[in-house]
Order: sequence, then C-alpha cells, then structure tokens
Amino acid sequence: MFRRREPVPFAFLAEADRFRSNVTPPPPERSSVSQIAGRWLLGLTIVAALVGSLVIGMPALSQNQPPQGPQSQASQGR
Repeated sequence: MFRRREPVPFAFLAEADRFRSNVTPPPPERSSVSQIAGRWLLGLTIVAALVGSLVIGMPALSQNQPPQGPQSQASQGR
C-alpha cells in the first residue's frame, strides 16, 4: 500500500521536500522615481529607434519607383 522511498546518501536531501520555512522573505525594495523614469526613458528610446528605422527604411522597401540615374542604351533595348 505505502511504498518506502529509496535511501538517499545525504539525509538533508531526503528531508528537503518536507522542510517548510517559517521565515518570510523581506519585501522587495520599491523603485525610486529616478529608476522608474530611467526605465520609461529607455523604453521610449527603443520604441523611437524602431519607429525611426522603419520610417527611414520604408522608401528603400517600396517597389513602385522607377529606377533612377542614367540608363545605358543596352537597358533601353537599342
């Protein structure tokens, strides 16, 4: 009915799953206003960089523009 556990060479490993601490961890420290502002500024900078690269890169990705620059006679079929 009840199975015995296999013996473990280290007793503390066998008892580790039964151990419950009665000590509560300290609450996390609250972020200061400058830390929060720094995180917002970093996030805003990353978003602005992504949007800026998209705006600058869009003209290069569009395919509806005719080729620019001088064309040779071979490209005109002559």
